[in-house]
Amino acid sequence: MRRLFPHPYLTLTLIVLWFLLVNQWKIGSLVMAVILGTVIPLITSTWWPDRPRIQRPFALAAYAVLVLWDVIVANFQVARIVLFMPRDRIRSAWITVPLELTQPEAISLLAGTITMTPGTLTADMSACGRALLVHALHAPDPDAVRDDIKARYEARLQRIFA
Repeated sequence: MRRLFPHPYLTLTLIVLWFLLVNQWKIGSLVMAVILGTVIPLITSTWWPDRPRIQRPFALAAYAVLVLWDVIVANFQVARIVLFMPRDRIRSAWITVPLELTQPEAISLLAGTITMTPGTLTADMSACGRALLVHALHAPDPDAVRDDIKARYEARLQRIFA
């Protein structure tokens, strides 16, 4: 079974994404989703020598809901900043976020989360892989932004990938 589905979470994710893309609940859509969800992980499995160890898959689902909520809220915050805040009061900042995460998949998920959230962008990772460079559109207190990223996202990812 592991040979046919080398990455079962990826297979399930691809099936769900296919249904979201086609927006049709038909047998043909199900067949195509299962084919894509089986073939893509098989083809790409050579580039994934180690599977990420997700200890709490339900915590990962809760994390996805949290990120979705944060994206919605951040859209309104960015709109308020761009539309109503005078340009001279906007305090953009470059923030270094030290990492306690060690798994590449968890670090990638954190960097992607930061980038998906409007108003922040992951620009670079240190050569040693122990820090991310983040740009914030408006950060009057850069330390608070760093602490918020670590507490809100990195701590949850540590529990998920522990």
